[in-house]
Amino acid sequence: MANLEVSLAVEHYDRHIPLLDGTVKTEGIDLKAEYVPTLEGQRHERMINDQAWDAAELSLSSYIMAKARNAPITAVPVFPRRLFSQSQMYVNTAAGIQQPSDLIGRKVGLRSYQTTLSVLAKGDLQHEYGVPLDQVTWVTCSEEVVGFAPPPNVTIEQVSSPLEIEERLITGELAAYFTPRKPEAFVAGAPEVGYLFPDSQAEEQAYYQRNGFFPIMHVVAIKADLAEREPWVVQRLFNAFEEARQVALHYYDDPNWNLFAWTPQLLKEQQQRLGPDPWANGMAANRKNLERFVQYEVDQGLIPATIPVDDLFAANWTDSN
Repeated sequence: MANLEVSLAVEHYDRHIPLLDGTVKTEGIDLKAEYVPTLEGQRHERMINDQAWDAAELSLSSYIMAKARNAPITAVPVFPRRLFSQSQMYVNTAAGIQQPSDLIGRKVGLRSYQTTLSVLAKGDLQHEYGVPLDQVTWVTCSEEVVGFAPPPNVTIEQVSSPLEIEERLITGELAAYFTPRKPEAFVAGAPEVGYLFPDSQAEEQAYYQRNGFFPIMHVVAIKADLAEREPWVVQRLFNAFEEARQVALHYYDDPNWNLFAWTPQLLKEQQQRLGPDPWANGMAANRKNLERFVQYEVDQGLIPATIPVDDLFAANWTDSN
């Protein structure tokens, strides 16, 4: 019997290279993995609106919103992108922002209100640092992937582009900007832009110690009809991502595979700080993280009610598969 052809759209991370270059083979599947960037390739929008691929790496926030609205997709418990929020929080250095509470009554830029990093950062600001969602004016610069009605007491303004957000951050019209991609002005060394947390690594280490997880940004979504028609595909895709991750780890056995002189030492330090596997897939290892994020979505008006973690994934999935 011929293999089942499955199309897959992902980012070009090290852990995806073995999928993209064909190193990892998947039993019973002819996997057509394709690099489709998030912004230029509009991967999130095309998967949610058109199911452009059989499976795709997708924003966790937009996926949960789409799932709550009965979009014809489900998910495999693979989480290929993670970020702490604290090192993605930038401030105008002349705005007098010394601590998170100084953002109360100020304007804060976001790429969009529902971008996963935006949801995480807003939620962390409220849950970890006591800054209420409705005590900040949120300024966005991109269209929302999934429509929603924000809470009535939350103020959202919109500008035309990320460039305008950066310009307003530099002038001080915005006190802060929460973004998963470094502002160009920050990269260029503009003195007007700095971190909210000057030692963001220490702050993120403290967050990990309090909560026990490295926050999820993306999940692997799959067409619901494919998961229902060929339920075995879910486990095979999970296995493929796990194998690719293990292959990628061995890239760093050779310290000259990348541009970092001390890669083995960096990996050892990460294990000491974040445990042996901060990138673990599966539901059990990520349940606390997912429950927290779902609650953030409810709090921020992105979904109407809590969704049980198990309901986010293909119906036949168990971690003991």
